[in-house]
Amino acid sequence: MKNPYLYGYLPLFTILLFSLTFGIYTVGVSLEVLTSIGVYAGMREFLSDLELRILLLIVFSLCFFMLFSALKLIGETIHEVGMLFFSKDNVGETISAARGGYVIFFFGSLASAFGIQSIMILVIVLLLTVLVYFVYNVYKMSQFLSMQGTIGLIFFEVLFWAIFVTLILFVVLKLYNGILASLPFAN
Repeated sequence: MKNPYLYGYLPLFTILLFSLTFGIYTVGVSLEVLTSIGVYAGMREFLSDLELRILLLIVFSLCFFMLFSALKLIGETIHEVGMLFFSKDNVGETISAARGGYVIFFFGSLASAFGIQSIMILVIVLLLTVLVYFVYNVYKMSQFLSMQGTIGLIFFEVLFWAIFVTLILFVVLKLYNGILASLPFAN
């Protein structure tokens, strides 16, 4: 007897581990920035070094937790919308077939612990994990899709993420340019 909820806890642990590793890296970078601008000494008057590091770790880990949780929610929603458009599955077998992919994300989050000192390693591990999960997911879903449905699902998901990332980058660049233009020394 196989329990269908066996892997139900893995997404939470995966998000926690990725958030923790990205948070630890960000704490190191933020302490360097705070020291270089002279704020670190003032903060040390109120908090010890350990308390400051823990406070920053909680804040940054929480921010990354919210980011990764939102991305997971968006990703699952887009995947299920794609399956609605391209799948012939009326029973819901595709949802349980993809759950084995949670293990891929879990091992990717464990691997990210080895890259805490480098943002490049963290990002590469995250992107490689997402790519391996995507290939695994498409492979598992291809059992329930025709060839046209599989191509349509891949195209739909890749197109959505390309548009989404482009839109986010556009908004960030517009915001950055607006902030730079509003600074008094920029004129």
